[in-house]
Amino acid sequence: MSSHTQSVKRLTAPEIYARKGQTPLVCLTAYSAPMAEILDEACDILLVGDSVGMVVHGLPSTIGVTMEMMILHGQAVMRGAKKAFVVVDMPFGSYEAGPEQAFANAVRILKETGAQAVKLESGPTVHDTISYLTQRGIPVMGHVGLRPQAVNVDGGFKAKGRTQAERDKVLQEARDSDAAGAFAIVVEGVAADLAGEITAAVKAPTIGIGASAACDGQILVVDDMLGQFDWSPKFVRRYAALRETISEAAEGYAKDVRARDFPAPQETYFAK
Repeated sequence: MSSHTQSVKRLTAPEIYARKGQTPLVCLTAYSAPMAEILDEACDILLVGDSVGMVVHGLPSTIGVTMEMMILHGQAVMRGAKKAFVVVDMPFGSYEAGPEQAFANAVRILKETGAQAVKLESGPTVHDTISYLTQRGIPVMGHVGLRPQAVNVDGGFKAKGRTQAERDKVLQEARDSDAAGAFAIVVEGVAADLAGEITAAVKAPTIGIGASAACDGQILVVDDMLGQFDWSPKFVRRYAALRETISEAAEGYAKDVRARDFPAPQETYFAK
């Protein structure tokens, strides 16, 4: 007879979907087990974002992120998070070829990490892919507006919706993602009025990043929120200054080591 340990109930995709217009969804990125464990209590959603390529691995963009990287970090986050709904980004090149490619890679991500959903960025054919995945049992989070994986096409990380044609395009992509079955849609780098228009136009909750408080929730890259870099985007509010804290700690450690003040007797083993 098998035994089962009692565990905390994780949030589900239908519960996230039902939060439309309710208490805003709290979301942050996470890439490691210790950080996921810390963030778990405060967050509704933890996103294993392909931003890991830039903030952890030092890549210039998210383009170089691989499936193996996403799976490795997804596994780590799932070990640390017990309550939050965990979503893993599908990296560049893992879904653009078509629904079948996307399905194979999404299945691999869910099977190998234990995460509950995948996220993919919008595009001309992505709504067909979202529909294909959701009809086959894979919850999908959409992503419209500024698309980090399109940095080479756009010529950089640029806000979207500055022209009417661009506004119409972003709004249509959000509607398409919603109609295809996305349980939530990230809206990145758009003006407040467009974010409000998107939020009103779709049934799925919108999760903003640089898209105003008009959205149904908010997400930030955790390293930005914690102040681990010397620069952060306009839309980031720093809730800590860990770069300074870590630097001061390292300098203090180095000073004590060089002065032979560390380790002290209380940090040293002695023979009995």
